[in-house]
Amino acid sequence: MVWRTPDGSTADDVPGYTRPLPEPTRQPVQPGQPGQPGQPPSLQRPPRSRSRKRRYLKRAAITLVTLAVVLALAAGVLYIVTPSAGEATTLAQQQARQHGIAYPGPNVPGNFARPLVATEDHRFYSEPGIDLFAVGRVIQAKLTGGQDQGGATLEQQLAKMLYTPAKSSLSAELEQVTLAIKLNNAYSKQQILRLYAEVAYYGHGYYGLEQASCGYFGRPASELTVVQGAMLAGVVNAPSMDDPINDPANARARLTHVIDRMVAVGYLTRTQANNALATPLGIVPRDQAGC
Repeated sequence: MVWRTPDGSTADDVPGYTRPLPEPTRQPVQPGQPGQPGQPPSLQRPPRSRSRKRRYLKRAAITLVTLAVVLALAAGVLYIVTPSAGEATTLAQQQARQHGIAYPGPNVPGNFARPLVATEDHRFYSEPGIDLFAVGRVIQAKLTGGQDQGGATLEQQLAKMLYTPAKSSLSAELEQVTLAIKLNNAYSKQQILRLYAEVAYYGHGYYGLEQASCGYFGRPASELTVVQGAMLAGVVNAPSMDDPINDPANARARLTHVIDRMVAVGYLTRTQANNALATPLGIVPRDQAGC
């Protein structure tokens, strides 16, 4: 193609005339691609799925923070309105008087404390009075109508026996959790074990560890054997169901479970456990009960 000037001359005939360059061919740009006319790359929208995911994460974070604040406020209110942990000894003394037993009872022997802890609350010596995972399971069961999986700590059980013995609602459960924390802060672990052993019911009208030991075995609690202490630690969970006198089969199954738990947490070897299970319980006739 020959380029000409306005007067008809060719570009080569006119000094200093430069022929124009051809316009570059523009390639079509797909919508949403970098370089789209009128939309710099930095202002393009992110993919829709990524934006939706960010919104969901933001909402979840706000929900969690709100829930944490509400729970913290509720815990603070419960801590204020629930009774003082100092009332525990007074309540235990009142119950001992009602049941005709001495208060305070004897120190808790290891042959009762170890099976009790192994079976009812194996993290007893390290937890702050509550097991957060167990509390969550209990609250979920109450809200959904599911089965209560248990898991209450010894402090929670003690709070129930002393402060809320006839209550089983969600509010009572929350009150027991709060009181368990107070009890843990006010008493040593050994004191809590002593209070627990003192107010627990062991079946056949026996309240308190000393009365139960004398009633079942004709000996004081300080002389309990491993298998005898394990039986008493097992029976407090369900005295009528695991009755060693009226229902020896259930009582034996419960005793085996307690001994197995002692092996699981390291209180007994398997050989010691087998020897304990082979040892007679030594339950005395009712007319020979007493120390």
